[in-house]
Amino acid sequence: MVIEIQSTYESVSVVYEKLIKNVSKYRDLVGRHLTLSEKILAGHFENFKVTQEQNRYVLLRPDRVALQDVTGQMVMLQFMQAGLKSVALPTTIHCDHLIQARTEGKSDTKLALYENNEVYKFLESAASKYGIGFWKPGAGIIHQVILENYAFPGGLMIGTDSHTPNAGGLGMLAIGVGGVDAAETMAGMPWELLYPKRIGVYLKGEMNGWTAAKDVILYVAGQLSVSGGTNSIIEYFGPGTKSISCTGKATITNMGAEIGATCSIFPYDERMELYLKSTGRTELADLANKYKEHLIADPDIEKNPDKYFDKVIEIDLSKLEPHIVGPHTPDLARPISKLADDVKNNNYLDNISVALIGSCTNSSYEDMSRAASLAKQAQSKGIKAKIPLLVTPGSEQIRATIERDGQIDSLKSIGATVLANACGPCIGQWHRPELKQGERNTIVTSYNRNFPGRNDGKRETMNFIASPEMVIALALGGSLSFNPLDDSLTASDGKTFKLDAPESASDVPDRGFVDTEDVYISPSENHDAVQVLLDPASERLQKLEPFDAWNGQDLNDLHVMIKAKGKCTTDHISPAGPWLRFRGHLDKLSDNLLLGAVNAFNEQVGKAKNMLTNQVENCAEIARQYKKQNISWIIVGDENYGEGSSREHAAMTPRYLGCTAVIAKSFARIHETNLKKQGILALTFNNPEDYDKIYEDDKISISQLGEFSEGKPVECNILHANNTSEKIILNHSYNNLQIEWFRAGSAMNILSKKQQN
Repeated sequence: MVIEIQSTYESVSVVYEKLIKNVSKYRDLVGRHLTLSEKILAGHFENFKVTQEQNRYVLLRPDRVALQDVTGQMVMLQFMQAGLKSVALPTTIHCDHLIQARTEGKSDTKLALYENNEVYKFLESAASKYGIGFWKPGAGIIHQVILENYAFPGGLMIGTDSHTPNAGGLGMLAIGVGGVDAAETMAGMPWELLYPKRIGVYLKGEMNGWTAAKDVILYVAGQLSVSGGTNSIIEYFGPGTKSISCTGKATITNMGAEIGATCSIFPYDERMELYLKSTGRTELADLANKYKEHLIADPDIEKNPDKYFDKVIEIDLSKLEPHIVGPHTPDLARPISKLADDVKNNNYLDNISVALIGSCTNSSYEDMSRAASLAKQAQSKGIKAKIPLLVTPGSEQIRATIERDGQIDSLKSIGATVLANACGPCIGQWHRPELKQGERNTIVTSYNRNFPGRNDGKRETMNFIASPEMVIALALGGSLSFNPLDDSLTASDGKTFKLDAPESASDVPDRGFVDTEDVYISPSENHDAVQVLLDPASERLQKLEPFDAWNGQDLNDLHVMIKAKGKCTTDHISPAGPWLRFRGHLDKLSDNLLLGAVNAFNEQVGKAKNMLTNQVENCAEIARQYKKQNISWIIVGDENYGEGSSREHAAMTPRYLGCTAVIAKSFARIHETNLKKQGILALTFNNPEDYDKIYEDDKISISQLGEFSEGKPVECNILHANNTSEKIILNHSYNNLQIEWFRAGSAMNILSKKQQN
């Protein structure tokens, strides 16, 4: 069977016909008007046995799957492990994560092709064999390429990257998932999702001056926090949505991941129509126009939003100030007018070391045009950026177009260096030899994530996030305390001047986007003739072996590896940066276990007490010793444990090294699912204060697993070193299917068994 990878007129028509049918049925079932997100979910229901009730799971049929080159390695290895023959729905692989930013785009890409040749050849051959489209290194960042080529209003997509919701800017429900979710869906199985709550963001007015689409999501992040959107879809509505470009909408939905949202979405409008037509999809635009009433919320939603949303936030775009967030968390938000005071009061380093714009989040034609308008102002005054300025194009299409239309030249005129069309510094692929070990420094970016160590692997780097326009202004000023709305710069002639607000820019280029060549490879039409290139002796790729099934016994006398204190993201559990090279080799990657986690027992990072030696050692070293002795262990987590990236490696590496359970105050959505999929018990304290009852030398026993069932808590016995003990209650969100994952040892074991049968 050959799968059509493109989003064609015919395939999208099928989606819309099913949407109409299912929405009508669902509206009758619930007896009320529907939000846009409810319509799209209903349009993709496998069945109607489960309604919108909270804490219930639904089975969905996505329209497509997207993989990037880092997480995609494990997906393809799992796909192969299960014995699958070909994908059952459109799937693409995008090579964007492994290109490290060192000097500039062309040379960095060339070096990456050499350094990662083995991985690229594996992914290309696997894509060719299993019917998957392959986007070459340099083609662009997965989310931008998806927006340019595949996303369509009313569709449902899953992707193995937490910023998959970028496609919500084009009216698509696009959701980040772990690798097993992707592999199962690629195999033709329905995809399971906890039915999300709904948060509505009502937009009115129009942005003006320095305010950009970025400021909308930075403001929302400040309102909701990093966990405020957990298990929720953020739906934007109101007249203000029409004033934001399609790519501006994508910026907002992209960063919904930073507040834990399942995804974010905007209603279909003329700005989306314009983008579809400009990117060569006029037929899809015409089709969307035909079905427009089904690609927006029912009229009563806007009239009575409190009836349909669990929470409503209202934003007057005409009054919204430019915002900046950070450091170390994307929800520490304030308007730019308050930043100087924060710098002083919190002893932030005022001098900026590097400024960076672009990435999947903010490298649109509109973004780059507005940034270039500021660069032109600076050029006319004879000044340049006071600090290094790095530009990351989101795709080759964007890069080639802004080179043709002069935006790149304008940015270079003030000292900018153009990096590769790849993630680069956004995900830790940034080589900074100029920094001394432990040197504190401040950077400003238009990227989406700023956890400690996120950008350059250095926890001492403080990352502040703002719009591209604001980052350019701060680069010209050289300090965090510079406010371009009020403060002046000094021209080359010694005269002072204030920057004018960025010029209004077109959503899309007047001359159209530049057509790109040699960036995409279609899969082979003769799948059986293709051999997947996987060297058994490879140090980058490792064939997967199934995890052991549950032995039917309670978990007794488990050691406590670490009690994570405060924020513990997937970057803390399984760091990126230099470790990206091992994402296809589970054993080698496992050496980064909990490398960034702060241990509440000793306040050290990545270190714990080895109960066999009584020495403080790296967690990975301890875990390997425990594994040799067949000693199982647990992790204790704080609030929102596992927030951030979709990387399932943060669940796989603990599982590989002997972790049997994670007990936390609460979990981030994707990570909780990943733990379940890999056969690790994901449990939460019934009383969050019980977190304080667990000590370093304790042994933990989890009982009643023989009666493990949906909605029934389990008992936990804490045995202290002084031989006293106490019992606590642990909750879980498992349904019956997920309990089978635990019993089988992993969801992949179940999929493999199905293929064998």
